[in-house]
Amino acid sequence: MGGPSAERLTALLGLLVVMLATLPRYLDGGHETRLSLMLMASAVVTVVVLLHWRLLDAAARQRVPGLLRRLGFCLLAGLAVMAAWYALASTLTGWQVLLSHGTTAGLLMHVLSLWWRQERSELR
Repeated sequence: MGGPSAERLTALLGLLVVMLATLPRYLDGGHETRLSLMLMASAVVTVVVLLHWRLLDAAARQRVPGLLRRLGFCLLAGLAVMAAWYALASTLTGWQVLLSHGTTAGLLMHVLSLWWRQERSELR
């Protein structure tokens, strides 16, 4: 298992965004126990993100802004893809579902793009 990297940091930040994006669903649905658990898990992931940041070397920290832009683009793309999906399927039950599903799709896109980029660089 490798050490801290900018890619892992952005994946962790994306996970945190996805976790926070589920909170409106739990609030709206009256799932207080799930809400409490998600808030506790989000706090743990936040601590891990901060520790991970502190362990990054200077070169990795310089790559973070570009990777954060990529993460943001992927999150927006995930929201757009899920909005199109729900528009075609006519099954959207609320903006809360779109938010949580869209950010999840975006995080998957981000992680897959990081993996694909790493695979391509190893082939060179």
